[in-house]
Amino acid sequence: MPLFDVYPLYNVTPVSAKGIHVYDENNTEYLDLYGGHAVISIGHAHPNYVAAITSQVNALGFYSNAIQNPIQVELADKLEALSGCEGYNLFLCNSGAEANENALKLASFKTGKSRVVAFKNGFHGRTSAAVAATDNPNIIAPINAQQEVTILELNDIEGVKTELEKGDVCAVIVEFIQGVGGLDQATAEFYEQVDALCKANNTYFIADEVQSGYGRSGKFFAFQHYNVTPEVISIAKGMGNGFPIGGILIHPDIEAKYGMLGTTFGGNHLACAAGLAVLSTIEEEQLIDNVNAMSEYFVAVAKTIPKIKNIKGRGLMLGLEFDFEVGDLRKKLIYDHHIFTGGASNKKLLRILPPLSIKKEHIDQFFKALKKELEAVEV
Repeated sequence: MPLFDVYPLYNVTPVSAKGIHVYDENNTEYLDLYGGHAVISIGHAHPNYVAAITSQVNALGFYSNAIQNPIQVELADKLEALSGCEGYNLFLCNSGAEANENALKLASFKTGKSRVVAFKNGFHGRTSAAVAATDNPNIIAPINAQQEVTILELNDIEGVKTELEKGDVCAVIVEFIQGVGGLDQATAEFYEQVDALCKANNTYFIADEVQSGYGRSGKFFAFQHYNVTPEVISIAKGMGNGFPIGGILIHPDIEAKYGMLGTTFGGNHLACAAGLAVLSTIEEEQLIDNVNAMSEYFVAVAKTIPKIKNIKGRGLMLGLEFDFEVGDLRKKLIYDHHIFTGGASNKKLLRILPPLSIKKEHIDQFFKALKKELEAVEV
């Protein structure tokens, strides 16, 4: 049976990985500066992670949410302590799209409204409401397009004000650092005014932290760079270091009701063991401090390269923008230099999303390869 052909694939076949490196079937070593879409947070095959999931699967890998699962409680407590989101409640699911779907559903349940405000170049997932709130018509099927969504420009505070005052918006959803869209950020004033407008208009402010969360921005969550209080925070990617897990943090003022949200696999024993290993490692290895130090070093080196026209993002969620499309450059990096990087809807942007444990030597290796390729680029 052939695989349904929906992904263009690089001719690389990883068979193992360790730390920040991936190895193919010929034992060729690749430097992973993309982390599988920012999923690898603490590094491939981290011993804490491997031990935790091995022990858990030997004991109990899965049972349904109809029974007590103390590991969920342990995970929630650890997440509260490290994130600083005191008093929030945790609902666990399986992916970022599912997290955003539940966030939007919760907002609609609680406000009694159905329209969503989202932003240009935003990406929130591929499920029903999440994909409707994504600014990419190519991935929105007619069944998704039935959702009521208004897409505004980032920083258009007057537009947000106008839409919210119409009285039918249940949620404003935003990536505080856009991922697929190309690392754009709005101003602090914009985010803080949106937060205030949401609270004045019975609208939930949803912080999509699926890619930017878990320390990647230099704080535990990217919204924490601003003076805002989201009603719902969606999380996934780096949460499980490769094991499928997602969730939403729900403001303590929001009351739960049986049956309101549900999941078969979400919060299973094995997923929670993976999630706990990630949090413990972030804490023990002080990885958020490392994010800030390595980000500062990366940006300093990038600023010395004239062909880099713009440095976007923050923390270890970074983009290098050129005045040419980077598709061929990415191929050169992966095939000639054995370095994984990422692209974006902005075709001139190279995305860098490494494990949070990256070291200066890895950054130096990348820039050595990048400089060599840029010398050959005709612009």
